[in-house]
Amino acid sequence: MGRLFGTDGVRGVANADLTAELALGLSVAAAHVLGEAGSFEGHRPVAVVGRDPRASGEFLEAAVVAGLASAGVDVLRVGVLPTPAVAYLTGALGADLGVMLSASHNAMPDNGIKFFARGGHKLADELEDRIESVYEEHRTGDPWDRPTGAGVGRIKSYDEGFDQYVAHLIGVLPNRLDGLKIVLDEAHGAAARVSPEAFARAGAEIVTIGADPNGLNINEGCGSTHLELLKAAVVEHGAALGIAHDGDADRCLAVDHEGNEVDGDQILAVLALALRERGQLRENTVVATVMSNLGFKLAMEREGVELIQTAVGDRYVLESMKEHGYALGGEQSGHVIVLDHATTGDGTLTGLLLAARVAQTGKSLAELAGVMERLPQILINVPDVDKSRVSTSAELAAAVADAERELGSTGRVLLRPSGTEPLVRVMVEAADIDQARSVAGRLADAVKSALG
Repeated sequence: MGRLFGTDGVRGVANADLTAELALGLSVAAAHVLGEAGSFEGHRPVAVVGRDPRASGEFLEAAVVAGLASAGVDVLRVGVLPTPAVAYLTGALGADLGVMLSASHNAMPDNGIKFFARGGHKLADELEDRIESVYEEHRTGDPWDRPTGAGVGRIKSYDEGFDQYVAHLIGVLPNRLDGLKIVLDEAHGAAARVSPEAFARAGAEIVTIGADPNGLNINEGCGSTHLELLKAAVVEHGAALGIAHDGDADRCLAVDHEGNEVDGDQILAVLALALRERGQLRENTVVATVMSNLGFKLAMEREGVELIQTAVGDRYVLESMKEHGYALGGEQSGHVIVLDHATTGDGTLTGLLLAARVAQTGKSLAELAGVMERLPQILINVPDVDKSRVSTSAELAAAVADAERELGSTGRVLLRPSGTEPLVRVMVEAADIDQARSVAGRLADAVKSALG
């Protein structure tokens, strides 16, 4: 079988790909791998378990909790909370591991399992491989070593997690949000209670949309993947800005007072300058991926901020941040990591900090986001090609070199093989949209010719 863990946990169609049996088995394996430290120290391991509101999360949570308790792990069920809340509580409560059930921005039929290690940190590849290996070993061969009697884990609800997490968010803010009217789109997801509560406690006047999850409507025409409703609501209510989350609220995108989108690159730019002003942008550096808009790179150069770029994926951004001690990083998609206050992308925290910058400066979000100009960016997916030869094809290398000469210093080319599909992604940026389209089209044809 292929590797179960993808770039962000184990994910698939609930009750088809991601079954109760798989959830239970992976949880037992995770208990053996991640709970070892706790048991060696002479106390029973503890796990924090949360989920988003998907209907399938109810039976998957039951399976996860059963698996953990059967392996001798005490379980704290925190209920429906964002992914970053589960990560935070795993660290704050000194738990040995955390489990989040969510498929993030995916449609409702999907679900997923994410594990966190002690401290609330995402797992390195080697830990995921160990969990998968232990799971496979016991699925196909040796039975589990199961505790009995007083050795089985105990399960209890931890309702204090909601207030504990909201208090953490409020405590991070450099200033209050009094005087700001903000529209919040909660994607009918995990932040439907947390985010409005946090913004209201911080002093904002809030209008909420997408805040009525029923288990079936998560991400449905709303949230960070569908900004149309938020744009209209901001203009209709005369709000200063709008904030959109995805299903598990580890992302944040924004809308200015005129209804214009403010993406993750622009949010990073605004927060980088805010942190530098407060002396908190360590090494005067921000971390982003190679997919960040060239306009972001040019803006950071102009402002004297160093930019480190990583492979695509917030886990690679986080690895670079942790290795070098950087304070801020993120992706164009809205995964923003403020490492002093979170171990993963936190959409609610990002939105609060963005709003705090608007309140503190008295400037509109449009003016603040204007620190960078987004260059036109064209992305073409070229399917049914041999993606393994992207870096070795001489024909393709020549086509890329021609494109780069044409674009010069005001454009950029990126060819990236998909991690999950037999296709190559062609991304071209240029100062002129027509030029970007023309170059991207020629490169897509070159990919088909060279790799087809």
